[in-house]
Amino acid sequence: MSSLHENLSLAVVELPAAALRRMLELLRLLDRMSRCPAYRAEVYPQVPEVARFDPGHDAVMMCYDFHLAGDMPRLIEVNTNAGGGLLAYLAHDPSLPIEPVSLKVTLKERLLQTFADEIRQFSGGSKTRPERIVIVDDEPTEQFLYPEMRAFADLFNAWGVAADIVDPRQLQVSADGVRFDGQPVDLVYNRHCDFYLESEVMAGLRAAYLGRKVCLSPNPHAYGLLADKRRLVLWSDPVKRADFSLSAAEQALLDKTLPASSLLSDLDLQQVWTVRKQKVFKPVDSFGSRGVLLGEKISRKRFNELPAATTLVQDLVPPSLTDVPGNEPMKTDLRLYAYRDRALGVTARLYRGQVTNMRTPGGGFARVKVV
Repeated sequence: MSSLHENLSLAVVELPAAALRRMLELLRLLDRMSRCPAYRAEVYPQVPEVARFDPGHDAVMMCYDFHLAGDMPRLIEVNTNAGGGLLAYLAHDPSLPIEPVSLKVTLKERLLQTFADEIRQFSGGSKTRPERIVIVDDEPTEQFLYPEMRAFADLFNAWGVAADIVDPRQLQVSADGVRFDGQPVDLVYNRHCDFYLESEVMAGLRAAYLGRKVCLSPNPHAYGLLADKRRLVLWSDPVKRADFSLSAAEQALLDKTLPASSLLSDLDLQQVWTVRKQKVFKPVDSFGSRGVLLGEKISRKRFNELPAATTLVQDLVPPSLTDVPGNEPMKTDLRLYAYRDRALGVTARLYRGQVTNMRTPGGGFARVKVV
């Protein structure tokens, strides 16, 4: 049994149906808003050139992370290359092996349909499924979720699509296209955390992407529109949202589900320090929980060292607690996996400590029960 099973919790997290409805409504609203010309006109000047390039397709395996306050979900962040989707499924039955045969037919169909939709959009309808997929990450065999990548590769191979897991250094890439072991690749499932393809190792893939020679999913365009933490500043500001043709109900939904967020550079530092215990500080250019600081624990010295232009200041939304068999209650966040405006599934992550982690004994991915 894969060690990933050690990161499945036996707890069951209850999610009020009203909260799930709001999560779905917010997912659909943010997706629709990201396609609005006025929204893109607001965002494009704030992102690198590579993120202003629209490849004509979207992003597989996105997720929206929430904390729950009663039956009101509060969006904490959005991720475009979210791992753990298959692991989350296993939380419903930890006895299952991490392989395609263990997946329900409906889940297989939903997952594979997202990749089919991507290549169809990329190819203008000439392809109904990819011919060859590579799953890309930095030193993938060393990654915590490598067994899940292996399961995805097995899923693609069972679908009749050749699939490999590679470090970007193993690819032969240029503006002419992408190859692996001499074979052409038409879809790259991107698990790498260089979201804007800025590193030297991603330069060739960037050239192929900009040349429309490969379907890269997720990609910088989707990340810039939805997952860059600076978008939380825009979404939580009713003045900046005024040009997006939102209804009163949509404005109200954003107000209720989005904690106020600002860049530290836009705030009075002394005022922020005074109310720091009600805030959380996040580097906008990091991923996962790296560099996240709770205001109640930050020292004045550390606060003064925060880079103002790249630090997000967000109202603190404490996580809810879940009872865990044979253990103390654990902090809980909720993760909604999605493609475009379609939900693929919802799971919970249980943890202790300052931020979400997948190594707390008794914690990890947990089953969600809608009540």
